Amino acid sequence: MLNLLLRFVIAGSVVVGVTELSRRSPRIGALLLTLPITSIVAFVATWRMNHNLAHISLLARETLILVPLGLPFFVPLAFAERWGLGFWSAFGLGLLLASATIGLWMWLGPRQL
Repeated sequence: MLNLLLRFVIAGSVVVGVTELSRRSPRIGALLLTLPITSIVAFVATWRMNHNLAHISLLARETLILVPLGLPFFVPLAFAERWGLGFWSAFGLGLLLASATIGLWMWLGPRQL
């Protein structure tokens, strides 16, 4: 239970940190977002729970594929002003694009890497 609470605190701290930093400097906020903090914490927590390197390797391979497939989420947000989109419409379009790319991979990609 303590381990689960610690993970919640770390994840919440990252969100609060990015929010606060991005108000002062969007570039520094983006830098913090690009760091794979969640992945690092997840890999360490998974290792501590079961010491199964094969499982962690599979998790890392799947993550390596899915991270680029999620990047279309950022495109509408990055160009929202230029395209005349509001925040929620850009956010929704980003979710739709990322869901499409990830969904197609889950449907058409190999069952296991």
